[in-house]
Amino acid sequence: LAHLPTAPEPWTDWHTSVCDCFEDASTCCYGFWCCPCLACTVSSRSGENTCLPLCDLCSFSLTAAFGIPLFGAPPAALALRASIRNRYKIKGSLCKDVAASCFCVWCSWCQMLRELNYRRNKPTVINIVSVQPASAAQPNPVIHTYPLHTGVLVAPR
Repeated sequence: LAHLPTAPEPWTDWHTSVCDCFEDASTCCYGFWCCPCLACTVSSRSGENTCLPLCDLCSFSLTAAFGIPLFGAPPAALALRASIRNRYKIKGSLCKDVAASCFCVWCSWCQMLRELNYRRNKPTVINIVSVQPASAAQPNPVIHTYPLHTGVLVAPR
């Protein structure tokens, strides 16, 4: 069978922007009232450990406890955002992921959940291509049946 080349999938944009919190009011309320729970939901739905976003809270708390200022993107939020963007071939860059994770981390979590919900509900179209021409189809098989004889020996003629 010959391998048929396929066209690469085009890169798309995020379904909603970071600031589209009112596109899905339930996600916005969930993120506003319990953002750590929302972050754990996003992590779980994207196939990662449910408790991964808690590393963001722990990393800031531990470094502050030792007097080390931590300025930068929350590591779990940034990693999940980049992972979702690459999995679904969403346009963007690591710099944009850092900016969204640093300056509006709650909105970033909400956008990731909206994107996962959109991708989960989006139908997948599969094209099936026949690789065997119709003229080369195999003929119908011939089936031979033999009677079952018990105790009777028949001599060939």
